[in-house]
Amino acid sequence: MDPEHKRAIFELAARAPSHFNSQPWRFVVVEDPERRRALGRVAGESMRDLMDDGRFFLQYRKFFRLTPEEAAATKDGIHIDNIPSVLRPFAKYAFTERGVSVMKTLRVPNVLGNDARRLVETSPMLLGIALSREIYKPEELTGLYTMISLGAVIQTIWLAATSFGMGFQFVSTPQEIPEKWALVSALLGVPDDFELMVLCRLGYEDAAIRRPTIDWTSPQRKG
Repeated sequence: MDPEHKRAIFELAARAPSHFNSQPWRFVVVEDPERRRALGRVAGESMRDLMDDGRFFLQYRKFFRLTPEEAAATKDGIHIDNIPSVLRPFAKYAFTERGVSVMKTLRVPNVLGNDARRLVETSPMLLGIALSREIYKPEELTGLYTMISLGAVIQTIWLAATSFGMGFQFVSTPQEIPEKWALVSALLGVPDDFELMVLCRLGYEDAAIRRPTIDWTSPQRKG
């Protein structure tokens, strides 16, 4: 990644608004291949496990749209527009217990796990964002203020990255499995007085890159 682009992104992030200018965040940047591969393995295993037992689809199915018409009618959620031909006859059952069984038979969880691993380990930069436990206290109102500040700094990074032609994506599947998220935190070297809140990946967009086996769009967000 262009060093000037990285410098600009983090200079802007440091200026994001936070309550009382507390700046409760700390950034962990991962660019070395070995740690990216390790984090990729965790992401891949997490995706495979979540798909294998069906909990991901069953928990989040209310946000999935299977046709352009459905996406246009609801004006929210994500349109799953890229799906292997062998799965298309089962698409309407994909988010049911029956669909989960079919996908397991066709080894879809393994395919998606491999996709997730590849996406993470080949991303030029991974970014973890942690919050100070001294400031982020969920049981107090300051917890809400700190989460608002976290949202502001994430959006600042996202918009800055987009302006440089980069894509930004959360690596969220490990967060669904507590032991996997703890492993991510350890791989990032997050100290005990901070809590890891976000892991994301950044890299320059390239239309020639092959899309994941199952992928989606969000047309309402396009200008």
